[in-house]
Amino acid sequence: MMRKAIINIFSSYNNVLMTATDLTGAETIATCSGGQVVKSSKDSGGQFAATRAAERMADQLKEREFTQVIVKYRGPGGNKSNSTGPGAQAAIRALTRAGVTVTRIEDVTPIAHDGTKKKGGRRGRRV
Repeated sequence: MMRKAIINIFSSYNNVLMTATDLTGAETIATCSGGQVVKSSKDSGGQFAATRAAERMADQLKEREFTQVIVKYRGPGGNKSNSTGPGAQAAIRALTRAGVTVTRIEDVTPIAHDGTKKKGGRRGRRV
């Protein structure tokens, strides 16, 4: 029997967080982050960390006999940057290479409807 899971990927420039849940989203199957698989914290948001985290996630899913996944990835969003970090695409690529069937890919980055003010003050961040 084909079992399906949902993988939520949060990818910023600082880290990559991955969580696998069942289809209802109530039960967490596995979690992994970029900081768990690399030595230095400055590397935890990169493509290498995302690839290693996705491989570990695929192994955990195969142990629990999940063969198909729905991938939902997001960036910081809201009043922060809408672009996802470099790890999102690398994680999806690594999942497919690890033998997990990806049935759907969704971008669920939250979009602000002119909500709160961005941090940095009136004149912005001065470098």
